[in-house]
Amino acid sequence: MNPREKRKLGRTDLTVTALGMGTAPLAGLYQAVPEGQAAETLTQAWDLGLRYFDTAPLYGHGLAEQRSGKLLRQHPRDEFVLSTKVGRLLVPGEPPPESMYKGTPRVVPVFDFGYDAVMRSFEESLGRLGMDRVDILYIHDPDEHEDAVLRGAYPALARLREEGVVQAIGAGMNQSEMLARFARQTDMDCFLLAGRYTLLEQGALDELLPICEQKNIAIVIGGVFNSGLLANPAPGARFNYEPAPAGLVDRAARIAKVCERWQVPIKAASLQFPMAHPQVASVLIGSRSREHLEENVRLFELEIPEGLWADLKSASLLDEAAPVAGSRLAAR
Repeated sequence: MNPREKRKLGRTDLTVTALGMGTAPLAGLYQAVPEGQAAETLTQAWDLGLRYFDTAPLYGHGLAEQRSGKLLRQHPRDEFVLSTKVGRLLVPGEPPPESMYKGTPRVVPVFDFGYDAVMRSFEESLGRLGMDRVDILYIHDPDEHEDAVLRGAYPALARLREEGVVQAIGAGMNQSEMLARFARQTDMDCFLLAGRYTLLEQGALDELLPICEQKNIAIVIGGVFNSGLLANPAPGARFNYEPAPAGLVDRAARIAKVCERWQVPIKAASLQFPMAHPQVASVLIGSRSREHLEENVRLFELEIPEGLWADLKSASLLDEAAPVAGSRLAAR
């Protein structure tokens, strides 16, 4: 697959590259990342032709936005697509020791999906980015705040879109059920779905993806490795940011064995699988170093025999209804 291929973002006028750059690892996810390493990695993403960058206030407690903005301000604004998120305000405080982000500023993210808080969050994000607009604005992980989203955050995003400050609005979550409800109840343009449409699980096919097809809502895929389990399916691997259950480790290992028979790295299959669905516009990769980024790009470009997908389906390791390579054009 061509990581630089431009794909239309649903019904919007935006186009995103098939491979996008996620910035959470560059902001200290699990371990601190030096400024120089982050800058080098972001520069390499640009040099490799990636033109969609996703960030959020949560990532590194503001570091991801600052680092992304520093790179992107060096380039013409119309040459890239940038997304960030709302739903967490950064307030002064000492990050707790159990925080997933290391080496962060002395601020603490606090959930707030109210209208005024969303407007404030957006303005503060623009300040950290050093920009006067973003292209896509997502509501970030509102799992316990559905009513607040419908009353506050969504009306705020709709206003920003109407004013032309953002071109597309949506929500980013690690679940598909609430996103399906948002698809029915609101006029969102796109969703960032993390970890729920991967080589390991395809539950989004039941409800979310069909309604997105009906309404032409674009899907951006994150978490293609399911927090690491599909990168290295072995005991001790993470799933949903926690130690993976034995049953899932076994399933991932069985998927890896099928990939091995076809001499295809499981990471390559994991990166490429979601792109076959007609509503998927881009897959986000999170890389904490130049070498890691270059590896992911190579794996995305690797040619995968169609027989691999057929074998996964015959072994009941992939949903029969899941589109696979060769079916995307037919589905359009």
